[in-house]
Amino acid sequence: MKLATYTHGGKTGVGIVRGDKIVDISNIASDMISLISSDALMAKAKAVAADAPGIALSDVTLRAPVLNPGKILAIGLNYRDHVEESNMELPKYQVWFNKQHNCVNDPYGAINKPVVSDMLDYEAEMCFVISKRCKHVPVERAHEVIGGYFCGNDATVRDWQLRTNTWQIGKSFDTHGPIGPWIVTPDEIGDPHALDIKGYVNGELRQTSNTKHLIFNCFDQVAHLTQAFTLDVGDIIFSGTPSGVGMAMKPPVVLKVGDVVKVEIEKLGHIENRVVLEDAKTIIG
Repeated sequence: MKLATYTHGGKTGVGIVRGDKIVDISNIASDMISLISSDALMAKAKAVAADAPGIALSDVTLRAPVLNPGKILAIGLNYRDHVEESNMELPKYQVWFNKQHNCVNDPYGAINKPVVSDMLDYEAEMCFVISKRCKHVPVERAHEVIGGYFCGNDATVRDWQLRTNTWQIGKSFDTHGPIGPWIVTPDEIGDPHALDIKGYVNGELRQTSNTKHLIFNCFDQVAHLTQAFTLDVGDIIFSGTPSGVGMAMKPPVVLKVGDVVKVEIEKLGHIENRVVLEDAKTIIG
């Protein structure tokens, strides 16, 4: 199934995408986390959506599939070609950082070009969502806790990223985590480590690879993380980006206001986000 969060007629709910339509299932589950956490609700939603009438996708606004994830975790240096273009050594251990939840953005929402930096970059990534609370998960059972896969752009403010070893702030600016356009459940994908992944800027192909080239695959990632802490339903994982990021080009190329970034992954669809100048007004309260 393709599970989406969407807004229509001023109301936000969850639905199942079927072709060019979306079937509302908000009477079954109030939000995406409630839906994916329950096998019974997932089965009921699938049965209902099979024959129910749908709303044209063109008439709705697709939202981030998970609007309020508890954790957003991202792995760095996880494609060999990206490690090489970054002039780094192959990691012996998985390299992890946080993206703050405020960065979550809709699949076709605008990305802010920050007023404090001219070094905005893109990173096409496959993401996945946790559907079962879990700890100490062995690699061979990691697939049991993944609710589905989707596209993501780990937008990065490079100068802020490189000021510290943690990377967290440079990876967490508001709007810098567009995801979607929907969650594709594992049964529709087959092997998640055999999908073509591409990143475009203004129609120009910048990144192209396949998820088979992940150094640490999605199941390795779950096993590693859950040795340290519990993963909760709705937590989002960014699985790494291949080579072709702007700052590794010669000379480096940054995103500018008006640029359009597209991330496309086989079987998962695509997201597309235009860069706009941040509104830097003060907000208190």
